[in-house]
Amino acid sequence: MLPGPTLSLRLASRYISRRLFQSAMFALGVALGVAVVIAIDIANESASRAFSLSSESLVGSATHQLVGGPNGFPSHVYTRLRIKRRLKLSAPVVTEFARLMGSDQALRLLGVDPLAEGPFRSYVAAGDDVDANALNRVIAEPGAVVISQTLAERLGLTVEDSLQISAGGRFSQARLVGILQPENNASRQALDDLIISDIATAQEIVGMSGRLSRIDLILDAAELEALRADLPAGLRLLDVKEENSLDQMIAAFELNLQAMSLLALVVGLFLIYNTVNFSVLQRRGSIGIMRSLGTTRGQIFRFILLEALILGLLGTALGMALGIIFGRGTVALVSQTISDLYFSVNVRGVSIAPQTLIKGALIGIGASLLAAALPSWEATRTPPAGVMRRSSDERRARRLLPLMTGAGIGLNLLGFALLSAPDSLTLGFAALLCIIVGGALFTPLALVLAMRLLTVPSEALFGVLGRLAARSVIRSLSRTGVAVAALTVAVSVIVGVSSMIGSFRMTVADWLGSSLGAQIYVSPPLFASNNASVDVDMAVKAVAESAPGVQAVSSARHVIVSAPDYRDLPPVNLLASDFDIAGDKRRFKWRRAADEPHQALLDAGQVMVSESFAFRRGLSPQRDSISLDTEAGPQTFQVFGVYYDYSTDQGTLYMARTVYDRYFADPFISSLGIFTEPGVDIEQVIGDLRARFADYDLQVQDNASLRAGALEVFDRTFAITIALRLLTTLVAFIGILAALMALQLEHAREYGVMRATGMTGRQLTRFAMIQTGLMGLVAGILALPIGLLTSLVLTHVINLRSFGWTMQFAPQPSNLLEALLVALAAALLAGLYPALLLGRLKPSEALRRE
Repeated sequence: MLPGPTLSLRLASRYISRRLFQSAMFALGVALGVAVVIAIDIANESASRAFSLSSESLVGSATHQLVGGPNGFPSHVYTRLRIKRRLKLSAPVVTEFARLMGSDQALRLLGVDPLAEGPFRSYVAAGDDVDANALNRVIAEPGAVVISQTLAERLGLTVEDSLQISAGGRFSQARLVGILQPENNASRQALDDLIISDIATAQEIVGMSGRLSRIDLILDAAELEALRADLPAGLRLLDVKEENSLDQMIAAFELNLQAMSLLALVVGLFLIYNTVNFSVLQRRGSIGIMRSLGTTRGQIFRFILLEALILGLLGTALGMALGIIFGRGTVALVSQTISDLYFSVNVRGVSIAPQTLIKGALIGIGASLLAAALPSWEATRTPPAGVMRRSSDERRARRLLPLMTGAGIGLNLLGFALLSAPDSLTLGFAALLCIIVGGALFTPLALVLAMRLLTVPSEALFGVLGRLAARSVIRSLSRTGVAVAALTVAVSVIVGVSSMIGSFRMTVADWLGSSLGAQIYVSPPLFASNNASVDVDMAVKAVAESAPGVQAVSSARHVIVSAPDYRDLPPVNLLASDFDIAGDKRRFKWRRAADEPHQALLDAGQVMVSESFAFRRGLSPQRDSISLDTEAGPQTFQVFGVYYDYSTDQGTLYMARTVYDRYFADPFISSLGIFTEPGVDIEQVIGDLRARFADYDLQVQDNASLRAGALEVFDRTFAITIALRLLTTLVAFIGILAALMALQLEHAREYGVMRATGMTGRQLTRFAMIQTGLMGLVAGILALPIGLLTSLVLTHVINLRSFGWTMQFAPQPSNLLEALLVALAAALLAGLYPALLLGRLKPSEALRRE
């Protein structure tokens, strides 16, 4: 009988050391799967923590906030609260996104009253972070600001340096009078993007003279009830702890990334199964002898699982280290995407939560044991004599063909059933997994049928070697099936993701063509969908209208307002415009027919919303109105239409500027769309406009440049997805390499006979390459329908449930050809090394057996 655990561990370690290559492939498969999962978690956690720290630095110790409209509210509201209502724990705030001349980094300008800041933000009170002299200068000197030590070092600034700050389309002069020196890393990261000034200085820079952005409050229960009962008109009282718009906005995005990262782990499961299965097959003789000598099934099962556990632990440890390394690179991609789509986030450090490492460890070890369980169990099911016969494994594989095909059909049916379930994103990903894995289960049957069909063409192309290679793939079905399945899954992911990205890109390009009708666009450099409130002086519109060659100018105002009926959702992105810059070319998806032109309905006070806006708020023909908080109190607006828009997955509400001005005292604009006269030189008009806007911090670009910039943002958004796709392919490549190496070891005697009967080393190399090429071809062909089905689910289910976007399905033939070539290339490259080893095989060594 097999001795106790100590000797079992010793035997497992000895086998691992003797099969270093296979053991390394096992560990590397686990490591890559774990690394991808950990890297994505680290990137998500780092971006979320950076934004949370930055938000906390702005909010401080406040329990509540009083906020007004897009242009804030009069400063005398604060005076009345402080004196008449005796709210001593209150602090006025002016805040806006800003940038320094010569830098494209989005910073946050924070205007405060240092005398009121003590209970709220300790870094603005005299102490260890900043000296009292700097605070006195901030109060007494116009244009005085302080920034953090890390920001000063990054920008090369020292005390008394002059700064040019833009926070509303114009640069304002400022002077650096102090540097914050936080005590710990968290505080340094929190203050890394802040420019702090006195209220008056911030009001001058932003252009909000006599107005505040908000009032921070620390309230007890009695004060809270009293304030709610007599809230100043046009203001809203927010509970800081209940504000969860961050989680709401990026939840679907993070879930998508995590689901994509798990795909690499799914492919890794095939690799682990393949490696353990080959380990069992290569030791069939030893296992048969052990069973004949009295070793029980349970001891065999535990012995093989122990090997998997050891390799799983090694792979998990390596994966955790790689995950941290990958995470440092991935965090830049994720944070850039979040900044493009949602809100500006400045990630200067990598956050590694203990639960992330624990999650990676559990996934790595669990995946190792799960994938090893089936071959370990199979090793115990066959009688000793059967274990020692190779043919029994292939007969079992043939017998399992109907079962595996039936399981594939069942998983696909389950996947389609889950797709018809209510709008659950998690169920959508579960359906996608069922479809991919179910498709992979068709691989053995597809491999048998394909090899029979390819035998004649292969023989015609490569002679007798081609015929032998096709038959050899079928004869080793228990080995080749799993390797081809792993490659099929990886390539199907390539097809699915590439087709989805291509379809989305085409949809976005068509949308840009229909929604951008103006020839020239003017906006601040920081203007983006994630930073909707950018204040630009209304005077720039008149400057643009006076330029030669300009026919018409449409101004747009992008602001964020709240909706009283949707307090649990992020605030509303509101777009107000003089007239639609797309003219009559814009395509709409109407919820109901509208007889009047949309501009007439807008002028009458109705609004239209984007598709994702309607999706997130459940708007429909039966529920076609929405209330907004305005400076005149809550107002209800009729929704007359829903239009395609892909600028933000949070959606946009569109209203006429004349209607907007009725409810909001807002003298600013955010951007301009300029229509030129027919036949004018666009570049000449742009040059003239840039000269006229020399005193403003504005960028002027033509239609083509704006479209190119939008598509560049799109490409950045999917950069992380492409990286995950490549890692998945790498895992599959390692899997097929391990399979071919193990196949070579197991068939060493057969290859030795072939060499002894006259086959040359070169012919044996060609034989192996033909074999692996046929496997890659079948994997690529089988991956195409699975990938296209995956793309359909991603396009019409996952994206719709995640972001509310309807996209065209337009797979590009070039993507399909690329995926097929990837499958062939991966298989051929993986087979190259084993084939070269076969070419140097010595018949005497291959035929030698104990």
